[in-house]
Amino acid sequence: MKLGVICDGISRDLKHAIDVMDEFDLEYAELQFVDDKEVGDHTADEIRDIDLLLRDCGKPVSCLSRHIFAGMTSANKPGDDLHTKHMDALKRVIEMAHIVDSPLVRIMTQKKEQILWGKNGAEKWNVAHGAWDSMPPLIAPAVELAKREGVVLAVETGNGTMVNSNYTARKLIDDLDAKDTLKVLWDPANNCWCHELAYPDGYNEVSNGYLGHVHIKDVQVDTPRATLEVRKMGEGQLANHFQPIAEALQRDQYDGVVSFESVYHPGNGDFEAGFKQCIAEFKRIFG
Repeated sequence: MKLGVICDGISRDLKHAIDVMDEFDLEYAELQFVDDKEVGDHTADEIRDIDLLLRDCGKPVSCLSRHIFAGMTSANKPGDDLHTKHMDALKRVIEMAHIVDSPLVRIMTQKKEQILWGKNGAEKWNVAHGAWDSMPPLIAPAVELAKREGVVLAVETGNGTMVNSNYTARKLIDDLDAKDTLKVLWDPANNCWCHELAYPDGYNEVSNGYLGHVHIKDVQVDTPRATLEVRKMGEGQLANHFQPIAEALQRDQYDGVVSFESVYHPGNGDFEAGFKQCIAEFKRIFG
């Protein structure tokens, strides 16, 4: 399995993050924030320096992960000011992807409406009418841009976003007829909030050519109390799912990267310490 990490989960100092990656024999670098900037906001000189550092250290990029389209709502329309701002940022990230040879560029989706479809009365009283249908027109220009630029987009199953399960991610791809250009960035921990069972249910939604990238972390969700706790890997509600997920990825010859998302700290705000407490378990299962 190709293993990596979202580098800023260790440190926004990319050189330090790479040193820690070397210490734990992780190869693939996913870039989100480097120094004080999100990818897509760096200057040409800064991108050159990032690229040289990664190449000198033998760290191929797995994904450039800006929060494209995050924060939008179903009230937004293609070409409005906020959509244009996100599309401009996407263009900049794609330019960076060409330089650093990133095979994937992450996108997100707009804020979640809770009930998108219904029947036997719910379709009248409970559904957020038009919410889902507002999304494909916002994402379609990004897909067309990616096709022209020869890159692949990965839509993350995100907390609080319209695509927050593998089911909805696959449906978006099918609605856009974009399976070759738009893949699923599966974050099974994020999907816990909507109670999609990671394995086998979530995996089976994307196993047939939809999966492009994977984020791994462990959590405990309490939806009624609106509370999310990041847990040390193997101590959250995904503890019994990681091994069958890893075995399925191996069995089905998944050729993407499994990227550790270091968002756990042991109560003191030290995310690098949290990374070091989790990484052995991550490598034991997915390595």
